[in-house]
Amino acid sequence: MKEIRETDKLLNGIKRIHMVGIGGSGMCPLAEILLSRGFIISGSDNVKTEKTDYLESIGIKVFIGQKAENVDGAELLAYSAAIPETNPERLRAKELGIPEMERSVLLGAITRKYDNVIGVCGTHGKTTVSSMITQILLLSNKEPTAVIGGKLPISGTSAVVGNSETFVCESCEFVNSFLEFSPDISVLLNIDNDHLDFFKTMDNLCKSFGKFVSLSKISYVNGDDALSVNAVKNLKTKIITFGLDEKNDYYAANIKEGKFGFCFDCFKNGKKAGHIEMHVPGKHNVYNGLVSFAVCYDMGINPEQISDALYKFSGAGRRFEIYGNFGGITVVDDYAHHPTEIKATLEAAKSLNYNKVICVFQPYTYSRVALLKDGMVDALKIADKVFLTPIVASREKNTFGVSSEDIAKELSDAYVLADYETLAEEMIKSANSGDIIITMGAGDIYKVAKKISEKLS
Repeated sequence: MKEIRETDKLLNGIKRIHMVGIGGSGMCPLAEILLSRGFIISGSDNVKTEKTDYLESIGIKVFIGQKAENVDGAELLAYSAAIPETNPERLRAKELGIPEMERSVLLGAITRKYDNVIGVCGTHGKTTVSSMITQILLLSNKEPTAVIGGKLPISGTSAVVGNSETFVCESCEFVNSFLEFSPDISVLLNIDNDHLDFFKTMDNLCKSFGKFVSLSKISYVNGDDALSVNAVKNLKTKIITFGLDEKNDYYAANIKEGKFGFCFDCFKNGKKAGHIEMHVPGKHNVYNGLVSFAVCYDMGINPEQISDALYKFSGAGRRFEIYGNFGGITVVDDYAHHPTEIKATLEAAKSLNYNKVICVFQPYTYSRVALLKDGMVDALKIADKVFLTPIVASREKNTFGVSSEDIAKELSDAYVLADYETLAEEMIKSANSGDIIITMGAGDIYKVAKKISEKLS
């Protein structure tokens, strides 16, 4: 039995939950899962989107615009981390004495309702691996529940509602939100220098990942990543390593480049356990496919079923998501916003033998650009032509004195454009049949991929 935290008790004996920011990528799947567990859900967001339309289609009342009266009748108010205390709905909840739960605290409480929680953490690859594991479990009829940061093509949503005790939970380290969760199995993919505006030092970041792993009984850890290995030293948790080095418990061997991605054999403790043919490009997806295989294989799933599910996996939403091929020009969108991710995405595109790789990168937060500018420049040099948008401020002010122009001036063929309509037109002018256009970033740059696709079609 999992230890119940004091905040978990807020869910006891209530029915009506109101969710502020319900259309967000973190809140939307949570709303669907709470609805499946018998709660009456309402929510609000500032704009009408595909997500809010979907939530309404499954019976959730969604208010467009955040107003105090939206809260009336609720017994609990949930809010995403982006919602300030001054929000009118949060102020109304305080006035009425309605208890509040931040999104990660609420998700943590839900993880304690399941007996087999798989928590996937790491700086890069969380959404992809959460999606891969979920797809394997779904196609093996294991009926998992899942919360994923991107849309899973097989379900069409970022939530999966199942009837088993297995719950796949993408676990983000930002502001230590994943320490609210209670994983039974954890996956540590890698540790890289991100979110240092919060963690301040790499040592603090590594310790946080170590704490998350310590919450689980078993952890699958990238044995090729020195920071990950160091973070889990001396823990009581059972550690199973994975990677390309044969010293790992699980390792990939006989790696070959296929038409759509890499093919490789999976070995466990020196013995061949299965063969994988990936349908998503990039060497980084060898690690992602391998650990997904390892977790599911140890759960007793037939290796042929795992291989089949991974062969059918074409990527999660905004992870090398192919919008289509229009007159010979392929349009792809990707969430990459850290140099390691940008490099992996562009190298994956290069491996597919397009004539030219044309990308637009939307830098996200001033602090990240100030810290990682040189890495961004080096990664973007892989592309044949680069466009940039202005930096997305998110929660920050530009006290760092940085701009997208600082990146552009260090590249041989790069331009900064703010207007999405102009940007789409200029990218189309730059492309010919046989080229690939990639939009990259953590903000709303996917809108440019949609505009380009519409114009080309």
